[in-house]
Amino acid sequence: MPRISKKRWDKPLSGLRLNQVTLGAKDMAASVLFYEKLGLKLIVDSAPRYCRFEFPAPPDGGEPATLSLHSVDDTWQASLNGPLVYFEVDDVERYLTDCDLQPIAVPEMKSYLWFEADIFDPSGNIIRIYTAGKTRRFPPWRI
Repeated sequence: MPRISKKRWDKPLSGLRLNQVTLGAKDMAASVLFYEKLGLKLIVDSAPRYCRFEFPAPPDGGEPATLSLHSVDDTWQASLNGPLVYFEVDDVERYLTDCDLQPIAVPEMKSYLWFEADIFDPSGNIIRIYTAGKTRRFPPWRI
């Protein structure tokens, strides 16, 4: 079995940071409306081929993350085995209510101390809405 590295990085490698996640979209117009409803801001509109959104700015003043949609044909299917895209919110149940979203199952506290609910976007991509608080970065078992 491969050994899991426990090497710690004191600084990012060459400024490494996440730029964006890109998901497939069967119906770009429906997907744009869905992600705007979630609170993302459309910043690139090359529909029906491609659209890009910006998340709200982080509280620390850093650069906001982005999410892109790329047009796919009607035969394309999102994988139910991932990837999962996590959207962190302050209160899962309130967010679901405020956005009028129906989760796949009842939101629940997981063994890893995150309160979660999954939703499908219009193309079948799974979006996990969660609240983790400090356990997002500092779970009791952090190395």
